[in-house]
Amino acid sequence: MTDRREMLLLLALMLVMFTTIVDFMIMMPLASYLIADLRISTGQFGLLVSSYSLAAGVSALLASSQADRFDRRHALLFCYAGLTVGTLLCALAGSFASLLAARIVAGVFGGVLGSITLAIVGDVIPLERRGRAMSWVMLGFSLSAVAGVPLGLWLAAHQGWRMPFYVLAGVCALLWLLMTRAVPPVRDHLARTPGGWLANYRELLSDRNHWWAVGLTALLMVSGFSVIPFIAPTMVANVGLAPEQLMYIYLAGGAATIFTRPVIGRLTDRYTPRRVVGWLIVLSFLPIVLVTQTLAVGLSGQLAIAVLFFVFVSGRFIPATTQVTAATRPELRGRLMAFNSAVQNFASGIASLAAGMVLTQDSHGVWHRYGWVGLASCAAGVLAIWVAGKIRTVS
Repeated sequence: MTDRREMLLLLALMLVMFTTIVDFMIMMPLASYLIADLRISTGQFGLLVSSYSLAAGVSALLASSQADRFDRRHALLFCYAGLTVGTLLCALAGSFASLLAARIVAGVFGGVLGSITLAIVGDVIPLERRGRAMSWVMLGFSLSAVAGVPLGLWLAAHQGWRMPFYVLAGVCALLWLLMTRAVPPVRDHLARTPGGWLANYRELLSDRNHWWAVGLTALLMVSGFSVIPFIAPTMVANVGLAPEQLMYIYLAGGAATIFTRPVIGRLTDRYTPRRVVGWLIVLSFLPIVLVTQTLAVGLSGQLAIAVLFFVFVSGRFIPATTQVTAATRPELRGRLMAFNSAVQNFASGIASLAAGMVLTQDSHGVWHRYGWVGLASCAAGVLAIWVAGKIRTVS
């Protein structure tokens, strides 16, 4: 593959990650619009949010048996078409039930897109350049925070909550056309793939190295998502920021990662993923502690903390994902990445639920015990360093 074709491929895959993450994230800040327009309760809104993650986790778990039976290009185009349809159905939904069904459809297809994307990177890009390639693809996360979510909120404020979904569906349709030209056939892994469901699962799960790999992912998700869902409400209730100031937190943090992710990718290729993920986990402890102590340092101080948090906490996934893609043979990579995606969804949900059970609010709305959650997050990070050291590089 020429350098130009490779860059076009990485650009397309980065945009896949961008649109998939925006599709997942955009529901949460639209809460007030949806509750008012559809006349739903906060509990029903919570179900709308969680339905995507649960559907994504189930579909990824099912895909972990069959993901390597198909050309990855065909799988990517099929699942992305499904996400596009699901997003359009969200825009057309006229009731809670129809929107819930649309979110489930989007989750079913969106849940496996990340694993297919990362499997393509693992198959096409040589290991010595894979860290840098992974950092480019994961810029989609940064762009979703800098451009995707703020733009979606602006559209909702001026055109209603349906407009972000209409625009996103249109962008997805155009990107699908781009991918038909940018993504080459990826079928070398088809040379050896067992046929039955049980045989596929048995081959995937019998390798101890796979369990270490997904264990690293699970611990990083627990470390991150025990803290992340409660940053916004604690900044408003405990620190005293205005709700409209939260947008600047995402803008500052996301903008910083645009510059740091390529650097982390180059470091991953130079010093090995295991060493870099260890460094980043240790460095992430500082912003985790600062965020969970909810220091009353004003907007400028919170922006500085947010930059550190976005750079180091999210940056951990570049070397970690590089390790996961290298922990298996090509003919098993799609299944491992699908299983890894399922673990991501379930681990994030469990972490958020567990942290929510620890946290309490007083009569003034102030959140308590967030600092203990931060310490538990750091403990999960320490364990993740140990698990990363257990992973063998296969390909």
